[in-house]
Amino acid sequence: MPSPADSGTRSPAADRSGSRFGRILRNYRFPLFILTGVAIGAIVGLVFGERATVVKPFGTVFINLMFTLVVPLVFFSISSAVAGMSSAKRLGRILGGTLGVFAVTGIIASVVMISALWVTKATDGVQVEMSQPEDVEDVGSIGDQLVQTVTVDDFSKILSAEHMLALIVFAVIVGISTSSIGDRGKPFAGFLSSGAEVFLKFTSIIMYYAPIGLGAYFAALIGELGAQLVGDYVRAFLVYYPVAIVYFVLAFTLYSFLAGGRHGITKFWSNIIEPTAISLGTSSSVAAIPANLRAGERIGVPRDIRETIIPIGATIHMEGSSLSAILKIAFLFAVFERDFFTPGNILIGIAVALLAGMVMAGIPSGGFIGELMIITLYGFPGAALPIIQIIGTVIDPPATTVNSVGDQASSMLVARILDGKDWMDGPDEAERNDEDSTQNQSVAGNDS
Repeated sequence: MPSPADSGTRSPAADRSGSRFGRILRNYRFPLFILTGVAIGAIVGLVFGERATVVKPFGTVFINLMFTLVVPLVFFSISSAVAGMSSAKRLGRILGGTLGVFAVTGIIASVVMISALWVTKATDGVQVEMSQPEDVEDVGSIGDQLVQTVTVDDFSKILSAEHMLALIVFAVIVGISTSSIGDRGKPFAGFLSSGAEVFLKFTSIIMYYAPIGLGAYFAALIGELGAQLVGDYVRAFLVYYPVAIVYFVLAFTLYSFLAGGRHGITKFWSNIIEPTAISLGTSSSVAAIPANLRAGERIGVPRDIRETIIPIGATIHMEGSSLSAILKIAFLFAVFERDFFTPGNILIGIAVALLAGMVMAGIPSGGFIGELMIITLYGFPGAALPIIQIIGTVIDPPATTVNSVGDQASSMLVARILDGKDWMDGPDEAERNDEDSTQNQSVAGNDS
């Protein structure tokens, strides 16, 4: 047994090691709680199968709270960020950089999946029993769909996560209007900024329930998903999941390095656990917006950039969807014994993946339109539609996670492009404006 003297002579290295481990546990205890909840939920789903759906209501409570929160959070975050910008030129640069980064990362994701399929020959010999779809949704003309994407015919419809792009457009115009009237708009700009802070705090409160809610929802998800993994659909699972994981680790590490060097990598991976767990557990990029905004703030992404890109990205930036679109196309080519790996088919596939991941994703029924586009462009029969719909169900959780976390990586890249290599150092422009406003109000109070 060690004597008291022995216990009092611990080496400084041991003390530092213990304190460092304790500091890590303190800093990451909540993300670890979330991951533990998700892991327990996954085990429950695997063990009990469809019977695990009995706990789904506990998860549905969490999902409902997140979707209730997301509309006011997106509105106040975007409108306050735009209102705080020094000029419309800054907004234009952010949007231009955003679309450029979204397009490049979508192309990279598509090429990664094409390369993986070509190397592994994973779809060779696929045979799937086909049946005609019973009811095909009438989605109207593409013009009508685009109009419904960015506008609604009644204000009450803005207050719905189903019309997220219309809400984003509305919030941007409110921010521009507030900024354009100068001093008269400052009280309203303060209200918008305060609203953003209130709903971010609301997010923090809801997140205390996340380990339980996500664990329950994930248990039900795994229990239901198991029934889909039959026959040759297992191949889609075995191809997509490893590719998505590799892309998640390597691509996002590369993007964070390009954005901020080694420090960028550390900041990214130390703050991305919450949005990863929520997007994986809920299969919803929109539900992960609050956690993604919190992560962006901790990483140091300037406020006007993160509060513009992350809500928009949850709607029109889908790297995971680009990966899945290529897999669906290659799967159908294998089923109908056609060669996908020709230059023409590959180029069309990349174009379709970009459309599915950036354009169609933001349109009501956009996923369905993207699937119809795959079938019509390549001349597949209508019986192919159920095949890719089942594939979409099987691979949805990791696809959504790549989509959501990719928004954060993209916001870092845009910050690097617009604000230079030192973008993580010091307060951003929007925060400086808030500080100046607070100081001015303090001076006015002292004068009175």
